[in-house]
Amino acid sequence: MTAQMKLAAYFNPTGHHVASWRHPRAMADANVSISHYVEMARAAERAKFDMIFLADGNSSREAHIDAVSRSVQFVAHFEPLTLLSALAMVTKNIGLTATASTTYQEPYNLARKFASLDHISGGRAGWNLVTSGQPAEAANFGRDGVLAHAERYGRAREFAQVVQGLWDSWDDDAFVRDIQSGLYFDPAGRHCLDHKGKHFKVRGPLNAPRPPQGYPVMVQAGGSDEGRQLAAEFAEAIFSPHLNIPEAKAYYDDVKGRMAAYGRDPGHLKILPGLSVVVAESDDKAAEDFNLLQSLIHPMVGREILSTMLGGIDLSPYSPDDQLPDLQATVSASRGHFDSIVSMARREKLTIRQLGERCAGARGKLSIHGSAKRIADTMEEWFAAGACDGFCVLPPYMPGQHIDFCEMVIPELQKRGLFRREYEGATLRENLGLPRPAGRYAGMRG
Repeated sequence: MTAQMKLAAYFNPTGHHVASWRHPRAMADANVSISHYVEMARAAERAKFDMIFLADGNSSREAHIDAVSRSVQFVAHFEPLTLLSALAMVTKNIGLTATASTTYQEPYNLARKFASLDHISGGRAGWNLVTSGQPAEAANFGRDGVLAHAERYGRAREFAQVVQGLWDSWDDDAFVRDIQSGLYFDPAGRHCLDHKGKHFKVRGPLNAPRPPQGYPVMVQAGGSDEGRQLAAEFAEAIFSPHLNIPEAKAYYDDVKGRMAAYGRDPGHLKILPGLSVVVAESDDKAAEDFNLLQSLIHPMVGREILSTMLGGIDLSPYSPDDQLPDLQATVSASRGHFDSIVSMARREKLTIRQLGERCAGARGKLSIHGSAKRIADTMEEWFAAGACDGFCVLPPYMPGQHIDFCEMVIPELQKRGLFRREYEGATLRENLGLPRPAGRYAGMRG
């Protein structure tokens, strides 16, 4: 094939699987180990991944204490921009993408942080734009409840517009630094945004130079109609949760089809479904490792993760052996996760116990296990069907399965011509095949 996949490496501290920290090839204290992250980042860069991705939230995860106390994900971990700034110093080519919410931050602060990361890394920063819909997050910022879904996305849209406007505060060549004349920057290259909108009033200019990439790469994961519309307007990569090719293909075509309304090229958006992989020398050995992981899931953990992924719906009144009742998505639900889980439950007639184990293991993402050939076959099938532009790879435990994927699956993809052997450029945009946006004031001077 001439087209090649794009791959993101999703770094949860010990891995994506809820029982990851208990696996003998995991690092139980990875959440506070910078050496662990350095090792993982260097392995991903050797394998030529496009980017590292760090998820984040504005609260420590809340659920039944018997479940939370047996979990590691979203409990206590490094702040992602701080961590990525450190990883920028020990890597050269791989992209560095972090989640940052538009709900409890101000555009000015966020624009400055990501502009700084882009400069520190030499043009490798990416921003995963999310909204915050969990009550625990609202409580940490003095709010009595979460904003309505439409309000969150309306704020997010204006937030993204302001951030991009602030990144254009300086022309690319504004800083002349002319020692002879004593002129540090050209006054005509400095611009005040002077934004006045429904949610924000921001004067500018940003006190950081224009990022090397123009704008750090914009990433999104919205599954709702508002989320898809936001992605069509701003996103350059999407992490999607779909579990089968028809649903993924429908989502792919829908979001890319919306881009024309914003004058955007569909090729400038990379859709990367989540993929949790257990790979081994043979299918049998991979199945054995996968079953070991599943056996480490505490039953209450499975039920509580299922409840969380459905948007906080209380499942305690139902028997674990009941099928999922008829449910309505809550205001805090991720619509993409909710729809995919309910669809899977109905299609396969899964009980709450079975669904809890399935979701706790893969956290609502596609999960496969087998030899490198089998994994590559699945990835190629999705890619050839036009259901994705690549994948966001979620190692179920780290470092073990991350290293195995890099050393076993990547060479198989390269052998088939499906993945690069060397980076195409120095920036994340160049490696993703994305254009560098011109500043909105370009050409106005003089």
